[in-house]
Amino acid sequence: MPEESWRPRLVALDIDGTLLKWIEGSGQTREEVGGAVYSAVYRAREAGAHVVLASGRSPHGMIPIAHLLDLHESGDPPLWVVASNGAVVFRYPPLEIVHEQTFDARPAVTAVLEQHPQALVAVEERGIGYRVNKHFPEGELSGEIIVAELDSLIEEHVSRVIIRDPEASVDDFVDLVARLGLHGTDYVVGWTAWLDLSPVGVSKASGLEYVARELGVDASDVLAIGDGRNDIEMLRWAGRGVAMGQAVDEVKAAADHVTDDVTLDGAARELERWFPGG
Repeated sequence: MPEESWRPRLVALDIDGTLLKWIEGSGQTREEVGGAVYSAVYRAREAGAHVVLASGRSPHGMIPIAHLLDLHESGDPPLWVVASNGAVVFRYPPLEIVHEQTFDARPAVTAVLEQHPQALVAVEERGIGYRVNKHFPEGELSGEIIVAELDSLIEEHVSRVIIRDPEASVDDFVDLVARLGLHGTDYVVGWTAWLDLSPVGVSKASGLEYVARELGVDASDVLAIGDGRNDIEMLRWAGRGVAMGQAVDEVKAAADHVTDDVTLDGAARELERWFPGG
């Protein structure tokens, strides 16, 4: 646990449920970065900290968040971004993939579909959107959606596969992966019956480790904030890992500290501790 005199040199921020909250109105839901979070991120950058976005989102799904936070302004060094749960690292602007890890997803996908034959499968089509075997619920995937045969989705090595079963629960998927083991791949179960498959050893932590090495920053000087199961490795790896207040107990147990939930701008509360306002 860092001492109070410690100040992070790199701030790793999850997006959904950490930076973004969901605003209901007029029958629609939209994502919003609150003013307190925006200001806190700005102060961290002004103080010289490297701000890195780290998400399960694909690269093209993360760029709008960089714009919401004004992390893409001309004249600044390109932003470092960890995408696809660590399988892809890129810089922006312009979008430049600097590191990518892929794997053979066929055995794991086959094993899951044997138990959930009705499940939806998506493979990232980098820079475009996703190729899917069937359409996902509206709003769950970003970019262009291309429907294709399942075999064609996994015939080549990929960086990430999403498996989604709208008829199952998150507990169904937690039990499923415990039974299957899914040898040869790593996985994360989301907030719903949503399963992210990735190469063995790949996580947000491994992606951030690559970025930190490039920047000459030690893990002990990293502050990481997140709320999902895909943040667990990142929270354990960072010098200070902070879980959002709405995170499940498994995520909170991996953290050094728990802040307020996203509706109360918990990420801002944590950042203000190290980068206070004037």
